[in-house]
Amino acid sequence: VQLMESGGGSVQAGGSLRLSCDFSGYTYTRDCMAWFRQAPGKEREGVAVIDSDGTTGYADSVKGRFTISKDNATNTLYLQMDSLKPEDTAMYYCAADWVLDFGLALTPASYNNWGQGTQVTVSS
Repeated sequence: VQLMESGGGSVQAGGSLRLSCDFSGYTYTRDCMAWFRQAPGKEREGVAVIDSDGTTGYADSVKGRFTISKDNATNTLYLQMDSLKPEDTAMYYCAADWVLDFGLALTPASYNNWGQGTQVTVSS
């Protein structure tokens, strides 16, 4: 399974970035797809998720600032990140899997398929 993230970089607080995840190597179109992040010394945490019907979920820390979307025609998952804060600094990963309980869709243990990550750094 190949999931490949891109779009990370360095930005000042208040700025925006859009992350992309190419999932052309992933054929299970009914699965959930999600973004996670992990800062140094911290556990990996769920950021946003979208299921095959387009239902989305967000961590409280990013609600109103981040937007997850998916383009099935181009096999691309997106994470639009606006009003970025220094605490958003982390390695960001996309993940995909069949998640039976959407309430667990922001839990890392629900996923077996991961990308390599892309770094996001927000300076104050």
